[in-house]
Amino acid sequence: MKFSAQFLVFFSLVMFGCATKLDSTHAPPKKSGGYKGDYSLSGSKKIPATQRPYRIKGVKYTPIPSAAGFVQSGRASWYGKKFHGRKTSNGEIYNMYAMTAAHKTLPMNTWVRVHNLENNKKIVVRINDRGPFIAGRIIDLSYTGARRLDIVRPGTARVRVTALGRATSYSKKTKDPVAFKPVDYWKGNFTVQVGAFKQRQNAEKYRDRLSRFYDNAHIETFTDDRGTFFRVRIGRFTNLNKAVSFSETLMGRKGFKSAFAVAE
Repeated sequence: MKFSAQFLVFFSLVMFGCATKLDSTHAPPKKSGGYKGDYSLSGSKKIPATQRPYRIKGVKYTPIPSAAGFVQSGRASWYGKKFHGRKTSNGEIYNMYAMTAAHKTLPMNTWVRVHNLENNKKIVVRINDRGPFIAGRIIDLSYTGARRLDIVRPGTARVRVTALGRATSYSKKTKDPVAFKPVDYWKGNFTVQVGAFKQRQNAEKYRDRLSRFYDNAHIETFTDDRGTFFRVRIGRFTNLNKAVSFSETLMGRKGFKSAFAVAE
């Protein structure tokens, strides 16, 4: 995709003149800064040359060592009473006391290990919802999950999320999953969210401007205890890594204050 100098000037004028009111549920403390998620799968400090990120024409690409693995670092938050009893993205009823979580891209019913890097506590939860739709946040835990990691009071914590796969067997005593079948977490239908508005008219104006330069500019409507939000998204990808690379490219351009990959 080519972008001219006129395009950059246009966005500097248009997008700074447009007040994008972002969805900010469970916003991290200001002192935490804007942590960028780490989508690499390497657990070692030394990364082989063939797996190092590279750039072509200004676009950053990060090789995937294994299609079956998924490790992500960033900040975790949690959601509780206000959502208790409501439907989740996969049609279940949200139970704040169950060991579940919301994630932007992982397939529904994927089990993940969440490691609190600030106190070394770990839990295993099942993905049954979408979110948190905030840059830097990588997972939204149920109340019980957050309590076991000791992040209820602070609200957020730096964590590492490791996808385990779909459960294939459970403990007869605890009913917890004990064996998993890895799946390909990187293939699917993905897009990139670049803003969220309380007023639909503002979202439509923003979408129309973006549609002049990007494919699949569209609006997704979302309602929670704060009201209804109109989320603006652009791009269409069948590979998560490409969607993430695209979002990182957008964050390097003037006018984009928030951009992150989500599953459609």
